[in-house]
Amino acid sequence: AVFDAWLEPLNDIGARKNLMDNIGSTDHLSFTRAGLPGFNSLQDYRDYDVRTHHTNADFYERLSEEDLAQAAVVLATFLYHAAMRDEKVPRAPIS
Repeated sequence: AVFDAWLEPLNDIGARKNLMDNIGSTDHLSFTRAGLPGFNSLQDYRDYDVRTHHTNADFYERLSEEDLAQAAVVLATFLYHAAMRDEKVPRAPIS
């Protein structure tokens, strides 16, 4: 619910998925399993698993300037809200 509220004002730039949804096989899981706040920000997966992720085609030229700008705004917004929050950021149960 907290992240949903933080995302709502960012809908107009395409940020809309709750980052605490159950998403597997990503780097953030080691944090959440240890009881730390971890989340995974998702963007367009176009060609990610097939042509980019950990392959010899993983070049900076494949980066999307629009995606990078959106990610910067979303992550800066989340960092700001987390820093200004009186309570701890919600944590998943330790598994």
